[in-house]
Amino acid sequence: MKIQETIQQVAARLDSVDLCYGHGTDNPLDEAFYLIYGLLGIDFADEQAAQRELNVGEEAMLEAAVKRRIDERVPTAYLVGRAWFAGHEFYCDERALVPRSPLAELINGEFEPLLHEPAGKVLDICTGGGSIGIATALLWPDCEVDLADISPDALDLAKKNIALHGLGSRVRTIQSNLFDDIDSRYELILANPPYVPVQEYEELPAEFANEPSLGLISADNGLQIPLKILRDSVDYLSADGLLVMEVGYSHPQLSERIKQVPLLWLEFEQGGEGVLALTARQLQQYREQFN
Repeated sequence: MKIQETIQQVAARLDSVDLCYGHGTDNPLDEAFYLIYGLLGIDFADEQAAQRELNVGEEAMLEAAVKRRIDERVPTAYLVGRAWFAGHEFYCDERALVPRSPLAELINGEFEPLLHEPAGKVLDICTGGGSIGIATALLWPDCEVDLADISPDALDLAKKNIALHGLGSRVRTIQSNLFDDIDSRYELILANPPYVPVQEYEELPAEFANEPSLGLISADNGLQIPLKILRDSVDYLSADGLLVMEVGYSHPQLSERIKQVPLLWLEFEQGGEGVLALTARQLQQYREQFN
């Protein structure tokens, strides 16, 4: 069977079951394309590949992957071992969440209008596999980036991604429970922390159960970790520094909790919500509100 026909067949199978999309695609046809081209190592821009016929070994490999996608609800990014974020390829596996933050659009837009010049030193906290910080390092060739996470497994994956992009001289990893082992100041802190309440986590589609819960769940109605970052980040920012943090669909709860704080919620043309920006001065001014 040709690859083009296989894509249509797999898409129909995916569409016939109650799958959750959102780990790189939003529909069964794109999911099938991602799965097949990714597993076979085909360039997504290769227009001729669709007419190639699969051999028996490739068909067996694809069938096993499709069954795992359907029966075990494993996200395609994990099956393929690759994900794309802000236009860059990253290694991706169960040690960290699948990259999917709307911060990608902000990075591709060079952080306008928040910043008018590149940051010299950046911290990506709760980095997971490192995609946000690494994409920022690729945007600004002169900046230094620290990738911090509590999980040594996630940081091992981040190290693979640092090596993939040849950034070992400018990007390093730090194992730290939030800011506990951070000893620098930064012009920009980027954070995509856990913000899913426990009760909502238990109701998420099965695909999310394949991701590390450490990267998803936060106590106190999803706000414990985001509030701690808001409270402590000013101690690690330069005087003119900026915090950009994603709290996703927990943003109404956060807005309600800290009503006195003039949060700037960013808007995205490509979808996504719940990303805020606060300056170091604002973080200092309203620090007591984050307790």
